[in-house]
This record gives sequence, C-alpha cells and structure tokens, in this order.
Amino acid sequence: MKKILIANRGEIAVRVIRACKDYGVQSVAVYADPDAQALFVSLADEAYALHGASPAETYLDINKLLQIAKRAQADAVHPGYGFLSERAEFARAVVEAGLVWIGPNADVIAALGDKISARRIAQSVGAPLVAGSSGPVETAEDAVAFAKQHGLPIAIKAAYGGGGRGMKVARKLEEVAELYDSAKREAITAFGRGECYMERFLDRPRHIEAQIIADTHGSVLVLGTRDCSLQRRNQKLIEEAPTPFITEAQRHTIEDSAKRICAAAKYSSAGTVEFLLGQDGTISFLEVNTRLQVEHTVTEETTGVDIVIEQFRIAEGKALAFSEAPPRGHAIEFRINAEDPAKGFLPTPALITRFTPPSGPGVRLDSGVVSGSVIPGQYDSLIAKLIITGKTRDEALARARRALGEFIIEGPATVLAFHQAVLNHPDFTGESGFAVHTGWIETEFQARFAPAPRPAPLEDNTLLRLPMEINGKRHEIGLPRALLAGLAIAPAIAATPAAPENVIKAPVAGSILAWKVADKAEVQAGQLIAVMEAMKMEVQITAPRPGTIRQKAAQGAALNAGDSIADYE
Repeated sequence: MKKILIANRGEIAVRVIRACKDYGVQSVAVYADPDAQALFVSLADEAYALHGASPAETYLDINKLLQIAKRAQADAVHPGYGFLSERAEFARAVVEAGLVWIGPNADVIAALGDKISARRIAQSVGAPLVAGSSGPVETAEDAVAFAKQHGLPIAIKAAYGGGGRGMKVARKLEEVAELYDSAKREAITAFGRGECYMERFLDRPRHIEAQIIADTHGSVLVLGTRDCSLQRRNQKLIEEAPTPFITEAQRHTIEDSAKRICAAAKYSSAGTVEFLLGQDGTISFLEVNTRLQVEHTVTEETTGVDIVIEQFRIAEGKALAFSEAPPRGHAIEFRINAEDPAKGFLPTPALITRFTPPSGPGVRLDSGVVSGSVIPGQYDSLIAKLIITGKTRDEALARARRALGEFIIEGPATVLAFHQAVLNHPDFTGESGFAVHTGWIETEFQARFAPAPRPAPLEDNTLLRLPMEINGKRHEIGLPRALLAGLAIAPAIAATPAAPENVIKAPVAGSILAWKVADKAEVQAGQLIAVMEAMKMEVQITAPRPGTIRQKAAQGAALNAGDSIADYE
C-alpha cells in the first residue's frame, strides 16, 4: 500500500492519518461541507470535498468515496469506525474497485454484522448466550408478544446495528411498542436497515469486551479485555483495560469464547467481541464489532501494540509479528463529548473558543479539534479522547483526576465535569466494591451539574459552490455562505424579542424526526409530543402542562437550539 483513503472524519480520521505517517504511506482525507476547516483535513497529505452536509450525501455515499479514491490514485481504504465501517457492501465495493480493504472480509462482516447470524455462530462454538428471538421481529405487536413470553426487561436491537445505536431496553410492557418503533427509526437512520431482533436483557449488567487481532493465515490473538460499563443511552463514556473486578475464570471464559467465535468466522484484522456480565455472574455474548473500536486506545496503552498499524500489515497479507501481548499496567479512556450532563447529555454543537488539553506522565490525547474548531450538529458528539495510563488502576485514577482538572474547553458544553464526578464516586473507584453497570448513570448516579451556558447558534456551515475559469480551464470553488452573507448589504436587524411562555422551543440543535401528536391536538403534562434527532441521538420533547399544540416546524425541519417548534395554548 502506498496511499490510503480514510472514509471517515474527526478524531478517528486524525488517528489513522498519524498511523499512515508512522507506517510510511500517504493519507487521503474526504470531508463534508461542515468539516472543510477541520483538523483532519489539514493533517492529511491530500483532501477532497464530498459536496454535501448530511451523512447520507457525504460519508455514507459509497460512489462518491470510490470516485475520490480513483481520482486521488489511492490503493487502499480504511473505514475508521461508524459510518460505513461495518457495511459489507462497502467492503465488497472497495475490493471490486481494485483497492485494498483495511478490515475483515466482506462475507465475514455480513455474517457477524447480522446479529442473528452472529448469535448462531456463537452458539455453534459454545459461547454463553441468553434467550433471544430466532430472527427479526416484524412488528411492534410481535415485540410485545416476545416480552410477554420471556419476561422483562428485554433488549430491542438493530440486526445490522452497532455502537449502541438502534438499541432500546424495555422495562415496562406498555413501552415495548414505542421503543421498538424508535429502535427501527434509529437503525434506518444510522445503518440504512431497520430489522430488529429481541433478547432477554440482563438487568444491571456490566459490559465487557475482548480485543481481537487476526491475520489472514489463521492466527487469532486476544489482546486482553476492556470494561465499557459506564454508558449513557447505550453509548460508552469511560472504558478501561484490563477489566477490573472480575475473576480469572470469567476472564478466561470471555477471552476463550471471543477467540473461538472469531476463528469459526475466519476473522482477520482488528475486531471486538462484546459480552454482558450479569449481577449473578451470568455471561452472555452480545455482538462482534467488525471494525476498530473507539476504545482501542486503552488496549494499545496496556499491550504496546499499535492496532491501526497492525490493520495495515494484515491488509498487506503479512502474518502477526507476535504470538502474545500480555497486559502491562492499567489504562482508562474518557470520551470527551460536546454534551451537557445537566440537561440529560444533550448534544451542543458549537464553536470551540478555547481548547487547552492536559499533558504530563501517563497522558495521551486523541483529538479531532483545536481552538477555533467547529463541532457541527450533523454528526456525533465525540470531540476527543483522553487516555490515562498508570502502573496500577489507583495510579491511573490519580493521574486522571489531575489531567481532567487541567483540561479546559470553552464554547460547547462538555462532559468534563461528569468525568470528574465519576472519579470521586465510590461505585466507580471500587472502595466498597465496583457497582457500575450499563444503566448506572440513569439510576444510582445522583450527581447534579450546573447547566452550561447555551452557545451561540452556529452559522450556516455549508458551502456555496460557484464555477470559475482559471487559465481557460473551468474549476469549481466552494465559499462559506456566511462569508458571502457578510459581504451583502443588509438592513439593520432589530433585537429578537424573547420567546413568549406559550412557545415550545427546541432543546438542542437538530431536526424534527417525528411528531407524536397531531397538529392542534390536546395534550397532557409530560406527554411525548415530538422526537428530535441531534448528533445521531434521539431527544424526546414532552408537554410541560396540559394544553393544545399548534405545530410550527415540519417533520424533517432543521432547527437551532431555542428555535420555536410549536405554539402552546
């Protein structure tokens, strides 16, 4: 390989670009309009516009990506994580275009990406499993029937999903149908397919995973385990390696099952096999992520293996250069998201006016931003990852407290205060036993945070493309719409009046995904009236008191935080 196109953005694009430099190959970035000034674009050897803003017309457009790969004369593609990274059709299209796919074989992605097929593979090798549906559940009524048969709680999962998206946990029978519909919507938005299956949900489980690295010569190696239990809305916030507070027998079961599953699937490249560990010690296979994980960094810090470069070597047909990588020390990763923990972790797209990260012994920062970067509302809320390493878990915790105290981010709301609170909570530090589970934030965690100031609305970050002739050759230039607006002569704008109390405002920048009540409908206090999508997450909007709703924003409308979505009488 001589030139790698990175079919992704943000922090992971920066990570892969740096691996390219270390490995001695060139990197090609692709960018949507909102990312035109992003850090990853400037770091890559070459960068090409995707001409659009939404994920569907940019990072999810296979034809555009392959056209740019041909234009740039790239000979390989790395998909990062998210977007197309687990789409078999993308892997297949890359290979059919004569390029090297840096990841597992397309047939393996298809077999393991289908969660129902993955369960069958896990069953065939004797991996531990809880009860689940034998295939996709076709309707909300079927979902309710499964819940009645197997009991609650149950998990509703996108068959072709991953990363916690398209997954809902129902604890009450009356919420099963709505959560089933919500899971299907998220799955279609994030993965292009809405099939969902069901399985018994282990209550208050821990989330533990095994990192796999495998070559094309049949060698499969487990690079240890990670604990990823600290989550909000099934999205991980803190991960650590190796997994603390489990028995050696449990660790062996997880690692051995992961290895047998991947060997049976003829897996190659980096991958992760995920499990749930119940309060009663029950271990259950969850899924296989056929890509690089966000939290691969903690495994790198505790094994000394550069997992991205190993992906490069495996894609070139090379055998694993090592037969074991025993863990050394302890590492903890903190996802730094642009979210406000005081407002239920609402995403807050904004301009970063100050970004001052920590440094010192045991500190690694994988960031996609610098001061002056914009966090756009079209994509997920992750802006950086802080990875702390120590000889022991206690040393890593102490260094993490110091590093988080040094970290300053101004502009968007962030989860820094949340991370600091967790580091001082005995449930996480383990003085009285490790009590964190996947629903801990929504249940036992009681810390309160001051709401962050609402950031100024972002300017229109799309580009206006205009034809231009240079030396007789036609070119196209892209200019920020905000720049052109600033050049126009405009009348003075009067001060915007404060919104009256009878207006329901968008709590976050995003789009109206669905109205849950009709226009002019009478509603009760607390009733769900609309669902917004913001940075790949669903945000529910409820009625503050009894009244009548008059819709002011259409389904699909893009809104800034504070925009009016309905009059309320």
